[in-house]
Amino acid sequence: MQAFSRVRGALALAGVATLVVASSAVAGAASTTGKYNAAAAKLVPAVYKGKVLQVATDATYAPDESMKGTTMVGFDIDLINAIAKTLGIRVHENNVTFDNIIAGIKAGHYQIGNSSFTDTKAREKQVNFVDYFQAGEGVYARSSAKLSFTSFKSFCGYKVAVETGTVEQSDAQSHAKACPAGKKLTVMTFSTQTEANVAVSSGQANFGFADSQIAGYIVATSHHAFKLVGRAVNVAPYGIATPKTAAGLGLARAIAAAVKVLIANGTYRAILSHYGVQAGAVPAARVRLNGAIS
Repeated sequence: MQAFSRVRGALALAGVATLVVASSAVAGAASTTGKYNAAAAKLVPAVYKGKVLQVATDATYAPDESMKGTTMVGFDIDLINAIAKTLGIRVHENNVTFDNIIAGIKAGHYQIGNSSFTDTKAREKQVNFVDYFQAGEGVYARSSAKLSFTSFKSFCGYKVAVETGTVEQSDAQSHAKACPAGKKLTVMTFSTQTEANVAVSSGQANFGFADSQIAGYIVATSHHAFKLVGRAVNVAPYGIATPKTAAGLGLARAIAAAVKVLIANGTYRAILSHYGVQAGAVPAARVRLNGAIS
C-alpha cells in the first residue's frame, strides 16, 4: 500500500484529533457502557460461562491501554468491559508485556488478548482474531530534530526505536535490508513502548515508530518534546485474540457478535470518540483465522 489512501488520510488526521483530546481522554469510562444482549450471550461457549476470563493487555500503549495509578484505562479497556457486559461474562485484566501475550494465550494462561494487536497472517497461525479497529503506523521524533519521513527509505542511516513484538519492529527490520551499506538502519527494540519513548527523548534513537494513534498520543502528551514526522502508513486491522481451539473460536464469534451490537447501539462509537480515535472505527467486526473471514 504505497499510495496515500482515504483511510490512511483519516488515520493521519486521527493523530491530529488525538492532539486535541488527549489531555481530557486519558482516563475514565465512556458515557455509554453497553448492556446485556441475550442473542449474543448465547454464543459464549459453555466452558467459559460462570468463570472469570483472563485478559492479557500491555498497558504501556496509551490511549489504547495504559495505567492510571493501579487502574488500567484506555479505549481497549472500555471496549472489552462493554463486550463483557453485552455477553454477560466477567473478565479480569492482566498487565502483560506485549511479546508474551500470544505465548500466554497458547499456554492457557489467558483466554483473551486485548492489546492493539495488528491482525497479521503470521499471528493468525497462533490465535483467532476478532477485527474491531484499524490503524496505521506513525513516526515521531524529538521536536528539535531536523528529520523527515516520506517512506521507509527515510529510516536509512538512522536508529529507530520500537516495542518488541510489534508490527513496527518487523516492518522496520524488513525495510532495513533495503538500505544501502553506507546508510544502515538500526532497529532498537524495547520491552515496552515507554522505554522506546525514552530512547528517542534521550537521543539514543532518531525516530520512534508506533501505531498511528499511539504516535499521536505520545506527541500530544510529551509537553512539546516530540513531534509527528510525516503521514501514517500501512493501515491494517486490529484484532482481539482468542485461543486457537474450538472453544476459543466460539468465544471469538461471541465477541464479534457483541462488537456488532455495540456498533449498532452507539456504544462502540462513544468509546472511540471518548479517546479521540474514532477515525479508526470499522463498520463491522469480523472473525479472522488462517487468513480467512469466518
